[in-house]
Amino acid sequence: MSDGDSKTRSIAITYFPMFIATLSLVTSIYNGYLNGKFVDLIQRNLGRAEYMRSCKEIIDAYFQVKFRAGIVSENSERERAGGTSATGLSAAQIDAANAVNKFAALGTYLANLRDDATRARYTELTQLLEKAVVEAKRAQPGDLGKLFEPADRLFAEMNNDCIRSAKE
Repeated sequence: MSDGDSKTRSIAITYFPMFIATLSLVTSIYNGYLNGKFVDLIQRNLGRAEYMRSCKEIIDAYFQVKFRAGIVSENSERERAGGTSATGLSAAQIDAANAVNKFAALGTYLANLRDDATRARYTELTQLLEKAVVEAKRAQPGDLGKLFEPADRLFAEMNNDCIRSAKE
């Protein structure tokens, strides 16, 4: 019995450390896999958070454009009613153009993260906003809704892009 006992002990001493080493290796590989998944998850969340922040900013910029165009229109209406004619660009027109430029910059950033069709839509939206701001000087304050109607449709699509990205 002592010879069999010695043989069993010898096998246990030889194979048990190998079993522990193999188990440790498998655990290490699995831990590396989980760490890789965690890093990927963090990267996706950071990218999504940045995209959502930009969506928030571009929505604000869009409404700033509409607000500034309204001010341009009201100022022009007052000038027409008072019989005065302003030469050059007014401060309201400069602010409105600046708001369009901010929108264009944010739109370009967001569009660069998307496909070519989306980039074309964002460019078209910026062009429509530029046109609306220029025409706001000649428009009646009550007609701004019609002036921004095509831009509002494209803006709704852009906003839907932001919503889809938030839900992914």
